[in-house]
This record gives sequence, structure tokens and C-alpha cells, in this order.
Amino acid sequence: MSDAAVSAGRRGRSARRERRISGSGGVGAPYISRNIPFYDVLSDEGAEKIEASTDRILAEIGLEFREDPEVLDIWKAAGAEVDGERVRFPKGMLQELVKTAPAQFTQHARNPARSVEIGGNNLVFAPVYGPPFVTDLDNGRRYGTIEDFRNFVKLAYMSPWMHHSGGTVCEPVDLPVNKRHFDMVYSHIKYSDKPFMGSVTAPERAEDSVKMAQIVFGEEFVDQNCVMIQLINANSPLVFDATMLGALKVYARANQACIVSPFILAGAMSPVTVAGTLAQVLAEALAGCALTQLLRPGAPVVFGAFVSSISMQSGAPTFGSPEGTLLLNGASKLARRLNLPFRSGGSFTASKVPDAQSAQESAQTITATVQSGVNFALHAAGWLEGGLCSSYEKFILDADQLGMMHVLARGIDLSDEAMAMDALQEVGPGGHFLGAAHTQRNFESAFYRSSIADNNSYEQWLADGELDAAKRANRIWKEQLAAYGGPELDPAIDEALQDFMTNRKASFPDSNV
Repeated sequence: MSDAAVSAGRRGRSARRERRISGSGGVGAPYISRNIPFYDVLSDEGAEKIEASTDRILAEIGLEFREDPEVLDIWKAAGAEVDGERVRFPKGMLQELVKTAPAQFTQHARNPARSVEIGGNNLVFAPVYGPPFVTDLDNGRRYGTIEDFRNFVKLAYMSPWMHHSGGTVCEPVDLPVNKRHFDMVYSHIKYSDKPFMGSVTAPERAEDSVKMAQIVFGEEFVDQNCVMIQLINANSPLVFDATMLGALKVYARANQACIVSPFILAGAMSPVTVAGTLAQVLAEALAGCALTQLLRPGAPVVFGAFVSSISMQSGAPTFGSPEGTLLLNGASKLARRLNLPFRSGGSFTASKVPDAQSAQESAQTITATVQSGVNFALHAAGWLEGGLCSSYEKFILDADQLGMMHVLARGIDLSDEAMAMDALQEVGPGGHFLGAAHTQRNFESAFYRSSIADNNSYEQWLADGELDAAKRANRIWKEQLAAYGGPELDPAIDEALQDFMTNRKASFPDSNV
């Protein structure tokens, strides 16, 4: 086959792929509405035993709320026992407080068609969050920049399988620490019209995020509706620090959703057992969720659990383990028993490159995420190196898996058309279905079409350049960024955002603290 013919074949396949995933933003469902049952590994009796252990942790050990006298006063007024920074809770107190939190809520996007429902039978996929490094096959591993940040926002916007723009898709270290949140939040607003997350690295940065959301949506709308969701991590074991508490207070009082999420590597930050870790997770999440309700009853809040384990030989984090699946699944059941939305899971791996290990570990986690009943899945695409690195190729590979999860979550279609009796009658014994009328009606949507997998012959694979999955992903992310066409942003809103950022940045000096 000539080089020209090979090139034409590639262009044809690219064109077909681009028709399925347009450059104006992936055309898919704004979120998943599950049509499959929850898969529980924890019985009701087991959950009650863990809850009883949690009650003992809360009453006998308690949690520390550090360097925040206001929070300690709030707890004392609510009836908790406060001893210095240690707070202990009477049995049932926190469970009663979280009853005012909504079981399901809408996070509004600036494009209403992109708004998501968080809770219930719904599942929202959001991209990787937090890595200081980025990597791709061309430039290798390096510190992230604001250009990388914008690129990941654009890739999330273009994916039909990604419902959310996320938050810190990578850390733009080329900007000052105390000012980079402006450019990060602005990038989500400018380059995507999907829902996004606010900054939590300081209370004043949370306030800036709220003000930017008010410019986009209006002050009254923001006060009465959730337009941002943000990650509030417990400092496990059993501690909330002043930074996280400060951000939580800003967002809860502004009626914006907090994901209260213990960050645990079992064996180091919790006991080595699944049951002991689940009891600790429940205690930490309950305390943070209840605090939001004391600040503003009815404010949206999500029970979160980032839980994995460590290698007892090296101390390094491990992902895709059976224990991780059990922890994710058990925490999901505990959240449902509280009638709270649940955040966990994603596409985790400890691998340093997008290889077989990364595929195996991520597939293990994302499948458990869907089956366990997670409502909000952060880190759904792009995670590499235990969360230290955002990978361009891994983002594309993961997004393809997310497409498969959409099909899995739909369950089995039992409509008359799906029963295919006319096809069975037409073909009969010994025939084939390729030419059947039913096949002709349904072939374009019959099976999930992977954008990554190579299902061609060996000879065709050779002719196409002998590319492995990572190299195919490398080509795809470049094609997608080249084809990016952003959503419209009202020029008056854009100008107001830029004026706000310019004035705020000028009001205090740069700092890397």
C-alpha cells in the first residue's frame, strides 16, 4: 500500500471519529442515570457493626479541628464536648445533623444542557485533580503549566464521556501560588461550559471563586443554587486543618457543595483492615458533612472517600487492589444509609507510564466505581503515578473506558426492538445476521466503538505504523486540541471576570505560599 493510500485511510478514520465526537464539545448525556442495581459486598448487619464502631470513635476518641476557634465554638453550641481542639460527639448527633442535607442536588453549568444531578442513581465523571506534574510521549514528565491546564480543560470539554470540567486538572506552577486560582477558575469558565470546581487552598481563594461564579450566574442565583462543587479533605487520621475548614465555611455558607472526603492510604493513615478503615472514614466524613449543616442547613454536601492501601514492603501507595475495591464498595453503602450523595473511585494507577499496569489498575477501579453506586467520580481520566502526574495519553485512554462505563450503566435493553424477534425469524437456523433488516437498522449503535482499540488485521496494523495504545492516544489528543472550538462566553461576563481578576491580582503581591 502506498504512503498516500495509508495517509488517506488515516484521514478517513479520523474524519469518522470526528463526526462521532465533534469539536464543539462531546455530544453525550450530561451525566449517567444508572439502570443497573448497586453491587453490595457489605451486608446490613455488617454496616451496622461498622456504624457502631464509628459511634465509639466519635464519642471516645473524637476528632481535632485545628486552628479554628470559630468551628470549636460552633461545635460546643451544638452540644459536642470540646476539649482544646479535640471534639467528641454524643451518639447519633452527627447522623441527626446530616438529615437536613439534600439526598440529590443539581450542580448548574453555565450551559443549562450541561447541568448535572449529583446523588440518587446518577453518576458524574470528572477529570484528574491535583497533580503537580504532567506528561506526554513527546515531552516527557515535567511541571504543569497554565497551558497544560487549559489543554486538559479543553480535552474534558470535548469528551462526550466526561460530564464535568473538574478543578485542579494539573497544578500550573508557572503562576504564583497565591494567584493561580484566578486563572484556573477562569479557564474552566472560558474554555468549557460544563460544571466546574472552586479553589480550596485558602479561605480568600474560596471567596474569590464564589465571586467569579457570581459574575457568571448572578449573586441571587448562586445564593439559591449550587454552581460549584469543591473538595474538602480530612487530614487523616481524625483531623481537619485550618485551610480545609476555612474553605468549607466559605462554600457551605454560600450554599455551594462540599465533597467532604477523607484521604486515606490504609496501613499508614488508617488501620490495615477494611472494617477498621471504613469506621474511620465514616467518622471523618460524618463530622465534616454535619459541620456544613450547622453553617447552613440544607447546603449540598457529598460524603467522600478517597481510600487505597500501601505496600507493606515499601510504604508506597497501591491502586487497583481488591482491598481498595472493598473499601470503595463498603463506603458507598454507608453513604446510602445516610441518604447522602457519595464521591469515590476514578481511574487510579501507581504506574509511571500509560502501560499494562495502568490499564489494569484503572479498569479495576473504574468498574468498581460504577458497580458500587458512586455519584461523583473525581480522577476519572488522566491520573498517573499515584496522582502525581496528569497524562495526556492516559486521559484519552481513560475517556475511552468511561464510554464503556456508560454502556454498562445502561444495563440490558429489553425493548421489543432489542428482543430482535424479527431478526431471529428472518435468519432462522444456519443463517447469518449481517444482512438482516434488524442489523441494518441498528448496526451504527449496536456496540460500543472504542476510539483506542485496534481491531484490524496484523497486516493493517503494520501499515498503520505499528502503534500501541499509548501512541494512538498521543495522536488522538493532538487531533482533538487541533479541532477544539470553544463554547461562547458572553463578552460582558468575560470582561467583568477579567476586570475582577486584574484588580484582585493588583491588590496584593505575588507569593509562592
